[in-house]
Amino acid sequence: MATPDIAATSLAFSHTPHPAPLAAEARAAVLANPGFGTTFSDHMVSVQWDETHGWHQAEVLPYGPITLDPAAAVLHYAQEIFEGLKAYRFASGEIALFRPEANAARFNASAQRLAMPEVPEALFVEAVTQLVQADREWFPTVEGGSLYLRPFMFASEAFLGVRPSKQYRFLVIASPAGNYFKSGAPAVSLWVSEYSRAAPGGTGAAKCGGNYAASLVPTAEAFARGHDQVLFLDAVERKWIEELGGMNLFFVFADGTLVTPPLTGTILPGITRESLLALARDEGLTVREERYSLDQWRSDATSGALIETFACGTAAVVTPVGKVTGADGEFVIGSGGPGQTTQKLRQRLVAIQRGEAPDPHGWVHRIA
Repeated sequence: MATPDIAATSLAFSHTPHPAPLAAEARAAVLANPGFGTTFSDHMVSVQWDETHGWHQAEVLPYGPITLDPAAAVLHYAQEIFEGLKAYRFASGEIALFRPEANAARFNASAQRLAMPEVPEALFVEAVTQLVQADREWFPTVEGGSLYLRPFMFASEAFLGVRPSKQYRFLVIASPAGNYFKSGAPAVSLWVSEYSRAAPGGTGAAKCGGNYAASLVPTAEAFARGHDQVLFLDAVERKWIEELGGMNLFFVFADGTLVTPPLTGTILPGITRESLLALARDEGLTVREERYSLDQWRSDATSGALIETFACGTAAVVTPVGKVTGADGEFVIGSGGPGQTTQKLRQRLVAIQRGEAPDPHGWVHRIA
């Protein structure tokens, strides 16, 4: 496994402007209704790595197809990881990222697990910054809009031996983003899957595509049954709540306690999750990271001991959970809609992200 290349932190980025960027009128139409992850900005960032040169050839170039050898290692052994973060435009016109250093750290944790080279934090943040500055006209005009950023890395060496690749490519692309969920319901509905997302000793804590590929069938099953998301239980006892297809979960109790499943290696350590834990403690809530079973969740929701549940992640931010359904029935949480604690924590987090409130934890990274 390669370690960060210190020299890479001072890489100079070359710039190749897009020869035919999307026309302003067409871009405005996209930004007025961006959806999520369907349209991409004019440029992307690319940085190469190999055993001889380390990180090199840093570029901002036109967004476009990537050429791969058919024997590229990523296509056969799935050495690839990714991240997701957002850039925000403040009312003042200033642009900022939210906790990009935390994304860089998680990216490198994923790289370690998949035997890939680490990207120096400064290079990761600079790559993201370069793309945002190049495509600063791509911020959505809709309420709550942002520029979603997708850094990713894959093995590009052409070979068929089972070993870590000796060549990699790190890229960043950007997509204007509106609301993640399309249902418009005040709270999402979950389907309890019979499938497992991750097992102890596996890659559950890494942000790699294989985890998400394995979630597609159970997620489709949830959609087919009329639900918004899938809920995964642990792979061993099939009783402990872990996470959704792409979000962490929190449970709010009537006594003011906030509980979330612990990071034991099978759950992705969400940056939104970590931020909400800090904000909840700021609010004086009792916060516990501990295992919580599906049976206990049903019992507590039925008795009124549990009054709210919410999911969180970069794309959806904070989303109330209103109903949970499984093979043995369903139950409703609280009133079935957003709760006071959920709304308060979401408002606090979003206000910090958008520069509308003080940033006591130093999470906002202003770039322009």
